[in-house]
Amino acid sequence: MKLSILLFLNIFTLLISCNGQTTKQQIKTDNIVKGDTVTELGKSIMVIHQDKNNNYWFGSWETGVYKYDGKTLTNYTTKDGLPNNRIDEIKEDESGNIYFTSCHPKPTIVKYDGNTFTTLSPVSSNDWKLKSTDMWFRHSYEFENKAYRYDGITLNELQLPKPPDIPNPFGIYSIYKDKKGNIWFGTNPVGVCRYDGKSFEWITEEDLTEFRNEGANGVRSITEDKNGDFWFNTEYRYSVYDSATLKSNKFYSRHESIGGLDGKKASNLNEYLSSAIDNNNNLWFVTYLDGVWKYDGAKVNHYPVQDNSKDITLFSIYKDNNGDLWLGTHENGAYKFSGQTFEKFKPLSTK
Repeated sequence: MKLSILLFLNIFTLLISCNGQTTKQQIKTDNIVKGDTVTELGKSIMVIHQDKNNNYWFGSWETGVYKYDGKTLTNYTTKDGLPNNRIDEIKEDESGNIYFTSCHPKPTIVKYDGNTFTTLSPVSSNDWKLKSTDMWFRHSYEFENKAYRYDGITLNELQLPKPPDIPNPFGIYSIYKDKKGNIWFGTNPVGVCRYDGKSFEWITEEDLTEFRNEGANGVRSITEDKNGDFWFNTEYRYSVYDSATLKSNKFYSRHESIGGLDGKKASNLNEYLSSAIDNNNNLWFVTYLDGVWKYDGAKVNHYPVQDNSKDITLFSIYKDNNGDLWLGTHENGAYKFSGQTFEKFKPLSTK
């Protein structure tokens, strides 16, 4: 009898152990995307983000997204769950989930939880709220005046009200949260809008630029400096605004700006695509084909960005967790600032 009981217990233990191993293996193979280990980035690295775990994410317009943990470079594409291989935005929520926005061929937002990519389904809504934990995303480059607000459960597709007396359609080209938690929307071609949770206030195109330009590249960058003034990239001049309430019907005042980066009024350096503030409160501006410019509050310095002695086309600038500056480019991968120059980033060889 003792031998029979012992044999039964051994068989029962073996069955439990086998079942447990099988279940664990199924979780690993079914739920976790692996991507492809590669040795270099693609050429069109447009946006960059460093997550809470210090992993770098590089978004391409052609070859999906790359993750670099300091040792291994992993490439994720449509075969891993991305709807397409173009990445326009990379953001992260408080829980460490990563979001990838693509504006072409149709607007899509994908959530990565560390295991899988999940495409969020938008719901048409008029539920305008302002919570500190909400995620805000651009809709597309099309003139549909739409944006997304994600509360962790619902992806609300919202339509931004048009500014007074302007019937023109517009697209939302940038979204920025200021120090007070207000949300700013940079548009093309009707200026910028601030939403404070209760109302919408506009700084229209006429007050952003010398004149209205329907063919403008739009407000692609919004930055708040150490003094609380706002910098909007506009078509022909740089302008600084503040949000102080004045004795007028406007919620802002317009200040003299630094003008064209090269000191000339008639040049293509009166416009920039992206901006950042470093740990020393210097302002950095990225132009399309004229390198990077730094403004320290007194003078402007120029940093050419070249490949084989030829100027390259730039798209974005990003400050990482350590305060280092990175550039996203159209055709030349990613660049990192060495303290003196911007140098092409080459990840360590994957073994």
